[in-house]
Amino acid sequence: MNYQILAQKWRPQSFQDIIGQKNIVTAISNGLSLGRIHHAWLFSGTRGVGKTTIARLLAKSLNCEKGITSNPCRKCLICQEIEKGLCLDVIEIDGASRTKVEDMRDILDNISYAPNKSRFKIYLIDEVHMLSRHSFNALLKTLEEPPKHVKFILATTDIERIPKTIISRCLYFQLQIISEEKIFNFLKIILLKESIKTDIYSLKKISYHAKGSIRDALNLLEYAINIGNGHITINTTREMLGIPLEKYSFLLTRSVLKINAKKTMFLLNRMHNIGVEWEEILIEILRFLHRISITQYFSSQYKQSIQDIYQNHINIIANNITKKNIQLCYQILLNGRKELQFAPSRRIGVEMTLLRAINTMKIH
Repeated sequence: MNYQILAQKWRPQSFQDIIGQKNIVTAISNGLSLGRIHHAWLFSGTRGVGKTTIARLLAKSLNCEKGITSNPCRKCLICQEIEKGLCLDVIEIDGASRTKVEDMRDILDNISYAPNKSRFKIYLIDEVHMLSRHSFNALLKTLEEPPKHVKFILATTDIERIPKTIISRCLYFQLQIISEEKIFNFLKIILLKESIKTDIYSLKKISYHAKGSIRDALNLLEYAINIGNGHITINTTREMLGIPLEKYSFLLTRSVLKINAKKTMFLLNRMHNIGVEWEEILIEILRFLHRISITQYFSSQYKQSIQDIYQNHINIIANNITKKNIQLCYQILLNGRKELQFAPSRRIGVEMTLLRAINTMKIH
């Protein structure tokens, strides 16, 4: 049985399928349609936002047997070979493993040879920022005046490490982080097509923890499906991500705002026994603080937009805790989250952050 993981199975095979990069896709598609073909493209952005995917689609568009197009046929031999990673004229190079100048010279020595059977010989260099200074210098000479049958597509997660001289010779596109909403909608469509049951809470949490990366979202989805034995549940999602129960998160938020150190430590011990990721505790409290603050400023609109079992309790807190203390608590927890890496342990970091918030609010 040849199982295909979700990240591979649902990788876009046309520009229309790309999620969240509308402006970039439009610019590339229009350029191809108008015949304004550059000799080098550079894509930057965080992991999993579509750099390599767009690069491969561009290679397919340039070499499709039906002609240069923004909608390659996917049926011709060249398109199929590129999709399978078998095309001899599309040379994919991992910049992280071929950093030496000797590696770059070996690659460029063959550049003068015509493509085997495609329109262009395309060099796709991933993680190009990992190349050495001498490798960049060797590449620069070719980028200035490449042979007409050669195209370069570069991808990087760290644009700051790319020399300005390289950037200036490429058509540069900066890919955006994918919004939680777009990731959520994409995952919902996939699960519908895969006939896998889930719930809104789990999908929202997976979408958040993907941190703007479609690939990370699909990998988390795969993990959740495996833990849940073929379907996704709230409990398995919490277990996978180390998210505290919403009940405990709310009670902890309330005990901190009521300046009750004893109950706060009691709840933290209960959460420790259940098993959680300590940073997630701060994240969930920050979410509740945000909801309380929004309720204080826009109570009527917020009550209409979000109704759940905690909203009445949130309304009571919003009416009895000052806006100043909500904002103060939020700021302390935000700073505490940044400082977690320096604490002796994450548990100590969270405990000290919440006690600091309680002490500061008591003084004010």
